[in-house]
Amino acid sequence: MKRSFAIAAICSTCAMIGTAYAALDYRPAPVAQLQGLDKITARISTFEVPVGQVASFGTLSIRVDACYNTPPEERPESASFLEIADVRDDGQSTREQLFSGWMFASSPGLSALEHPVYDVWLKECLNPADQSDAVPEAPQGKPAPEDP
Repeated sequence: MKRSFAIAAICSTCAMIGTAYAALDYRPAPVAQLQGLDKITARISTFEVPVGQVASFGTLSIRVDACYNTPPEERPESASFLEIADVRDDGQSTREQLFSGWMFASSPGLSALEHPVYDVWLKECLNPADQSDAVPEAPQGKPAPEDP
């Protein structure tokens, strides 16, 4: 009974989320900012991967095929299509495909990587052109300089 209720709740949540994502205006971004957790050392790493490139995190090989985000005037959301494989150094370079699909920054558990040692999730999609237009922030703990 509990299991069927949980499955029904997940399916209804996915249907609602899918409808919400379809209504957003996604725009391509050239860089995916990912976070990875090494469960053995409990260290979290943040790294950026350009679209079409491959990054390594531990024994994982992470390829970013697409990255999209919403414009600033809409609800913030980022989505990225990732292919993640475990590449073992066993003399034969064994490669096991672990994940291939879309990850959403606002719902990291919706389509998560399942691995005994590593977790990887999308933090956001970045567009360096948008960041150059942003107003620089004051260093933390210090007031921003005042205009004369």
